[in-house]
Amino acid sequence: MRAVVLITVTAGLAVAGLTSASTAQSAYDYPWCALRGDRGGGQSCYFATREQCETTLSGIGGVCIHNPGYRGPAPRVRRPRY
Repeated sequence: MRAVVLITVTAGLAVAGLTSASTAQSAYDYPWCALRGDRGGGQSCYFATREQCETTLSGIGGVCIHNPGYRGPAPRVRRPRY
């Protein structure tokens, strides 16, 4: 009986050791922020690309900026070719 309990506990600890903690995405995980153009001055930093940010702001006004708290690689900016 003790052997069965010992095996069960050992197996449970092994499975628990294989799991890893997950992390939630935060505003610091995205390279672009939207600053709304109204008086409220709301800021939303949940955009992976500048195009996503600009699409969100179209019709409501505002500007897209680089996220000052972004810790990932530098975002690539497309420059118009003339």
